[in-house]
Amino acid sequence: MEFFATADGSLTPSLLQDRIIGPRFAEVCASIDRILSWDATSDTDTMYCLWGHFLVRREPIQSGLRFTLPNCPNALAWTLTAEPDGVLIHCTINRPTHEPDFIQSIETFVEEWRQGLEMMGDSHAASVIFA
Repeated sequence: MEFFATADGSLTPSLLQDRIIGPRFAEVCASIDRILSWDATSDTDTMYCLWGHFLVRREPIQSGLRFTLPNCPNALAWTLTAEPDGVLIHCTINRPTHEPDFIQSIETFVEEWRQGLEMMGDSHAASVIFA
């Protein structure tokens, strides 16, 4: 299954890659409660989120970032791609269908990334304007 949202704003790939690192995940997405550990060398961390405790891998990609939960039974993964009209959030699981509650939780997760990215863009714009 696939889930999409677009965060309004003009965040660049380098800004996404520089600012969204493990210790700051919870600042951008409200569904991520806390970061339990962060290994900058391997770009992985252990986090607690709305689905429980997971290892998350962060990978810079062309135009943004990719995140995977390698131990997730649904192989949840999402990308943040900087585009001219905003940041595309694309989230997938490896199932064609799922329980309605779980689907709703993924939709919430994607929406919270959208909101967090828009707030991050607003704060970046303000720092550029007032710098």
